[in-house]
Amino acid sequence: MNRTLPFLPLRDGVLLPGATATIPVGRPASVALVTSIDPGAQVVVGVQKDAGIVDPTLADLQPIAVIARVQKVARLPRGYQVTLEGVQRVHVKELVKHSPFLVVEVEEAHDVVSNAEVLTDLVLALKAELKELEEKTSGQLQRLIESLGDEEDPSALADRTAAALGLPVAKEIAVLLAIDVVARLQEVMKLVVEVKTQGEVRERIDNEVRKEFHKSQREAILREQLKAIQKELAANGGAGPADDIEKLRERLAIADLPDEVRKVADREMSRLGGQASGPEQGVIRNYLEWILDLPWNKRVDETGDITQVHAKLDADHTGLEEPKKRILEHLAVMQMTGTAKATILCLVGPPGVGKTSIGQSVADALGRPFVRVSLGGVRDEAEVRGHRRTYVGAIPGRIIHALKKSGARNPVFLLDEIDKLGKGWAGDPEAALLEVLDPEQNHTFTDHYMELPFDLSDVLFICTANDLSTIAAPLRDRLEIISIEGYTLDEKLAIARKHLLPKKLKEHGIDPALLDVSDEAIKDIIAGYTREAGVRQLQREIIKLCRSFALKTARAVDRKLEPQHVTPENLKEPLGKQKFHDERSERTTLPGVAIGLAWTPVGGDILFIETSRMPGKGSIEMTGQLGDVMKESARAAFTYVRSHSDELGIDPKFLEQSDIHIHIPAGGIPKDGPSAGVTMFTAFVSLLTGKRVRSDTAMTGEATLRGRVLPVGGIKSKLLAAHRAGIKRVILPEKNKRDLDEIPAEILQDMEIILASDMSDVLANALEKDVLAPFDGNNGGGKNVHA
Repeated sequence: MNRTLPFLPLRDGVLLPGATATIPVGRPASVALVTSIDPGAQVVVGVQKDAGIVDPTLADLQPIAVIARVQKVARLPRGYQVTLEGVQRVHVKELVKHSPFLVVEVEEAHDVVSNAEVLTDLVLALKAELKELEEKTSGQLQRLIESLGDEEDPSALADRTAAALGLPVAKEIAVLLAIDVVARLQEVMKLVVEVKTQGEVRERIDNEVRKEFHKSQREAILREQLKAIQKELAANGGAGPADDIEKLRERLAIADLPDEVRKVADREMSRLGGQASGPEQGVIRNYLEWILDLPWNKRVDETGDITQVHAKLDADHTGLEEPKKRILEHLAVMQMTGTAKATILCLVGPPGVGKTSIGQSVADALGRPFVRVSLGGVRDEAEVRGHRRTYVGAIPGRIIHALKKSGARNPVFLLDEIDKLGKGWAGDPEAALLEVLDPEQNHTFTDHYMELPFDLSDVLFICTANDLSTIAAPLRDRLEIISIEGYTLDEKLAIARKHLLPKKLKEHGIDPALLDVSDEAIKDIIAGYTREAGVRQLQREIIKLCRSFALKTARAVDRKLEPQHVTPENLKEPLGKQKFHDERSERTTLPGVAIGLAWTPVGGDILFIETSRMPGKGSIEMTGQLGDVMKESARAAFTYVRSHSDELGIDPKFLEQSDIHIHIPAGGIPKDGPSAGVTMFTAFVSLLTGKRVRSDTAMTGEATLRGRVLPVGGIKSKLLAAHRAGIKRVILPEKNKRDLDEIPAEILQDMEIILASDMSDVLANALEKDVLAPFDGNNGGGKNVHA
């Protein structure tokens, strides 16, 4: 039911139902209203959206107002004041009259309960919060909060609580506009918690202020006492902080520092001996110690000539001819010119090929100090460049730490696993390395902590990585890339015989005369128990041999055992059954299977490409988690086969009643790249002609729609993988002939390399002459050729 009542607009206040407020009245319209009514009358009290409006309209008012009962009207020297008691919420529907005062038409606003199930819990929770707030307050507010404990009406409890808290107008308006009792209680609950928290924070701040005041007084007294003690110690010949400062001053006086560094050190020394005290004194002392510990002008002289260095590198590492050659070139330039800019080498290759250990050998060969910094997993730029001294606990970055450790400005510096750098919220450490690894910039490398330029141009940087693709292009551009593709069988045998076996026998306390491992046994371990580019797994298998012999020795009487000779026949007992075997003959017994060569970040590998056909309507299925580029290579190869079916001896209508499926095993491993195009083409032709692919032949190359064979990368890694797998013939693109210079001579002697420029060259050398099961387009239900 609508009612028409006088309206009193409030500029900066809210009257809630159940609350009582005394309001000053000064506007002419409001004065006319309060002077025309008697105590006990009812008026509507609303809130203006903008306090600056003198004559508000309906749009200037909040949509919810409160009917209030007039308790008292009093005259003041400047206007009137009226005491009102809120009764109930109403919707303001229309302004009926503007003069002499506002009159509005209102409609009762009924409370809504959106969720009756939580209403009781909210009331109990609010009363519990009020109880805690009551214990933290006093005076009238405490009495008001205490009286709320007897309120049973949820709507009234919310309104009275909000009124008692003395909230800002905006928060009281939010409570006023909440018709839903549940939402109103939730809003009031937040406000109570907020008031309680503010009170706790205020109390804590007061306590901390008092505590800090007393602490400052105590520190001042203790500081004066410390000065007196230091004077007494000095008078009696004792040592104290003054002596530490004097030692720093003496070190600074004899230190060989650049002029710019000397100026900064002298300034900090003056501060340390002057006004600095407490924590600031410790920060300055640490900074000066770092300045004095760094090798600003200290360098070590390189020892040995080219021949001696070469001999040292050969003694420590078998193979790795390209890195050795580059180190010798660097040393030759230094001997001829007397100086050389920083050389940044990056050894890239699969795990276990000796990238990290070569750094120590280079340092030993050159007579330089060696420091290694592992960058794997580093995600903070400050790890490289340090923290600024304004931070508590600030320290220099890893570069400065390593230079301090080396004790010279020209060490061999190994940045290990540079491709494993991460990016975090604290910056990009890869970007921080741009200055370090740039010969044109690193003569003025500045750490955030030191804030002084340090010359890194004499440092020999060696980086290691498994995969260049994860390194940002600007950083990769600063590196001289040296690829280490892996070891041949003969090189692995030499490494095992010369390095791994003697080292592990010594570590396990075994006399070399008691355990003799034949070359044939080592070759069997390499072929049957490992399949890797490096020698890390080979090392583990040798450790197994040593452990097995050590166990037998421990069980023997008096721990004496007859000398043992390890041959291929008795490897199974210590090492278990072989992990790898030759599956080429098994998997290529039927047409439609070809052996391809692939490159991975952990070395080269062989892969089998299998094709099969079945009755269908000409669809092509591709499985094995293939990437987009590999799928496109498969489509291109298939298109070439279809367009040249007459030349290849294939029925042009072979797709009318058949579906083709191509699969590359190891489906859990993603595969991509164009170099499998030739292999897919060969597998398709083998399937459709019934001619098997030779089991001793593998191939790689990109195929075009015109039948051309294009060059691909990773040839050395792929040929090493083929050699490990026992492949005797490899078909390569003709334009990859230039890459054969990098292949070890023993690989080229053991394998036949066939260069192909066209698909016809590939087929002529890959397919057997005999037809096992010719494809006639109608034998889908007969003998199915598959892998």
